[in-house]
Amino acid sequence: MMLWFTIAQVVVAVAAGLLCIVLGLAGRRPSDLSVGGLALVELLLIVQIVIAIIAPLAGNPPTGSLLEFWVYLVSAALIPPAAVAWALLERSRWSTVIMGIGALAVAVMVWRMQAIWTIQAA
Repeated sequence: MMLWFTIAQVVVAVAAGLLCIVLGLAGRRPSDLSVGGLALVELLLIVQIVIAIIAPLAGNPPTGSLLEFWVYLVSAALIPPAAVAWALLERSRWSTVIMGIGALAVAVMVWRMQAIWTIQAA
């Protein structure tokens, strides 16, 4: 995968995660800003799904396990909508913190996907 895109994803996910955690600890319920941060994380994951489908066709196959890559990608893509849905149903400050933790988990998964695509030997 493209390193610059992965770095952008990680930065956005970490920023959204920290924003949600700070807002949650400050006593704020889920807001447009916190939900919007996770929506941006999800949008970048959807773009990554498209890239992951097109890249092997363009001659850039992963060097690691394709199954492991897709498990991470599908799992990462499910976390933000699930966190937002739960936060909007519960509407508590702790659900905002959990949204932030979910975004940080996605950041780790995205970095791991980059390692699988470019670094590991098959």
